Parts: sequence; structure tokens; C-alpha cells
Amino acid sequence: MPKGVTRRRPRTRAALLKAALETFAEHGFHATTIEQICERAGYTRGAYYSNFASKEELFLALFDEHSERTVRRLAASIDALTAEEYTLARLAELAATIEPDERDWYLVTTEFTLHAIRDPQAAWVLARHDERLRAEIARGLTLVLHRAGRELTVDADRFARLLIALREGGLAQSYVEPEALPPGTLERQFLPALLELSTHPTPPPPPHTTN
Repeated sequence: MPKGVTRRRPRTRAALLKAALETFAEHGFHATTIEQICERAGYTRGAYYSNFASKEELFLALFDEHSERTVRRLAASIDALTAEEYTLARLAELAATIEPDERDWYLVTTEFTLHAIRDPQAAWVLARHDERLRAEIARGLTLVLHRAGRELTVDADRFARLLIALREGGLAQSYVEPEALPPGTLERQFLPALLELSTHPTPPPPPHTTN
């Protein structure tokens, strides 16, 4: 493959992903056509099919991109904390942060989730991507809590499911009633208590003994 094509491929893929997210949010996953995505991105169907085999594959690429971006943002915010800021309330505040562009993603992922509920094959594939995201959340949460001197008393994967349910359920209500319930309100109000109830202080290390 010519080197110019290799260098252009990431730009083409990024443009198609951006166009797809905007078009899915505007028209819906099912109503959106590949032609609409290509037109918005400024590429041909050939360019589309050289990157994605279907709209489902394109959505899953968006899912992974969004997951990685969200995890990176949260990790950067946590890494910027001082030792004194590693409190459950502060960690909950960071987890409650909702970026302005989240609404578009919420519209798209909610529609695809409904599609997956109706389609067993789509459900199986989506569950595998969900599983990878939960593993990242569980790993990061375990590490952050350790820095705060605490550890989970419940299964980390199940707690990650609870965090996702709280976030997605809260956003559904917030986007319907943004003035009554601004995004992130439920996490700020209840996540510190959930963390308190689901963790305990890290046991001290055993005393060092010498022979």
C-alpha cells in the first residue's frame, strides 16, 4: 500500500467517526444512511467500506473511542489530585463530571442498546465491548481507592455495573428535565455514600519480623 494512503487512513477514519456520531445523533442510528455519513465526512462509499463493514461496526468503533476518551479524561483528572484530595467526596465529584458533548453520545448509544436488546447477535457483541469498559472502570476504581486508603468490599465488576447504571439512568432523567436535575446531580448526591458503604479502610500491612 502506498505510504500516502497509509498516512491518510487515520484521518479518513477519524472524519467518518465524527460524521457518524453527528449524523446518528441528528437522525437516529437506524434512519441514518451510509451515504449521509459519507457526505458529511466528505468521503466516498469506497472510503467508508475500506474502514467499516457495516453501521454496527462503525457504532462499536465509536463506542470504543468514547470509552477510551472518557477513561483518559477521568484518569488525567485523578492524577492531578494532591494526596489530601483523595477523598470519597472528591472522587465522586470527578466521576460526576459530564462533558458538554455527552448528550449526542447518549442519544446514539441508547438507541443502539435498544437495538441490541431486540437482536441477540448485536447484544452479544455489545456485551463484549461493555465488558472491556467495565474492566477498565473496575481496575481504575480499585487503584484510586487504594490511593485513598480504601478497598471495595463488593465485586469490582458488579460495582462498575452500578456506576454505569447510575450514570446512564441519571442522564436519561437529566436530559428530559435538565433544569430540575442537571447532569451529574445524582452521582454528586449519592455516590459518596455508595462508596462509603461499599468500601472499608485498607488493612495495615503486617508487622515486619526478623529472625
